[in-house]
Amino acid sequence: MNFPDHGDYINIHTHGGKSSPGIFIVESLMAHEGLQPLDIPGTVFSYGIHPWFLNEGNSGEMLNRVRDNSGFSSVVALGEAGFDKLRGPSPDLQYKIFSEQVKIAEALSKPVFIHCVRAWDELLVAHKNLRPKNKWIIHGFRGSRELAAQLISKGFYLSFWFDFIIRPESSDLIRSLPVNRIFLETDGADIDLRKIYDKVAADLGIPVEELIRIIHGNFYLVFK
Repeated sequence: MNFPDHGDYINIHTHGGKSSPGIFIVESLMAHEGLQPLDIPGTVFSYGIHPWFLNEGNSGEMLNRVRDNSGFSSVVALGEAGFDKLRGPSPDLQYKIFSEQVKIAEALSKPVFIHCVRAWDELLVAHKNLRPKNKWIIHGFRGSRELAAQLISKGFYLSFWFDFIIRPESSDLIRSLPVNRIFLETDGADIDLRKIYDKVAADLGIPVEELIRIIHGNFYLVFK
């Protein structure tokens, strides 16, 4: 497995991203795309079934793709996988396929990237029922302080929605959280990751180099 170099910015979740000098990325591959993880310097992958592209007809095929690809050393996590009340198949199918992906992740001792839209109760029930030993990372979080605190109390990590985290109104949330539970991402958007780090470091009142060091520590703990 590739690991970020000392001083690299870590982009914990992106689509169609490319690493560049000083930026290490976790590229999200989705099973419906049919892409395979490659050995690329400065890049590792997550691999999973996004609920938007899941249906009764393709669930078996996509699970097989996850099984075939998630064992590669360049694949450090499963997902993004999860629950979406606005777009996707039935709740029962979402839960079934999510659970299967968690079982694969547990067998491989890999964390899971979570997609969750208006389905926090379902996610918390799944976490309680499945009792994962490996970490779950909420991708694109933009919820309340209360929800963030609840998720962290259950052992989740949070990676923030890029557009939300650069707004002034996100500052109180950032300051309320333990820094050893956060990650930062671009989700494939055309935004400079360094600006996100600059904003969050300013919210925390620390140098950006210190924030980089903290997120490196989080990365090594979750993906060890």
